[in-house]
Amino acid sequence: MPSTPFEIPEQIREMADRTVEQARKAIGQYIDATQKAVADAEGSARTVRDSAADVGRQALAFVEDNVSASFDFAHRVLQARTVEEIAALQREFLTKQMASLSEQGKSLGEMAGRATSEAMSKIKK
Repeated sequence: MPSTPFEIPEQIREMADRTVEQARKAIGQYIDATQKAVADAEGSARTVRDSAADVGRQALAFVEDNVSASFDFAHRVLQARTVEEIAALQREFLTKQMASLSEQGKSLGEMAGRATSEAMSKIKK
């Protein structure tokens, strides 16, 4: 099967690459600020707050992983030379992301369940 040429002019590729890097940096700064806010929010009601903070930190770590994977995907697409290569990259990315999101949801659900159980046991005491 012949490859369909898909040429992105070098100036456009470089501009898009810079834009992706700027967006990555902005998201990184947002994540850092959010992590600082989560850290600052930890306080008195230790059991509930610690559990919520753990879930929050884990959720932020997952967001960071997913954003990083998305930017990596964007860079790879910018380097693609054919429509078929882009389609293959898209399939690979979506497959990995679906598996990752499933695991992340399971992990956060388990953490939230443990946090709820701990909070309820403290309330009963």
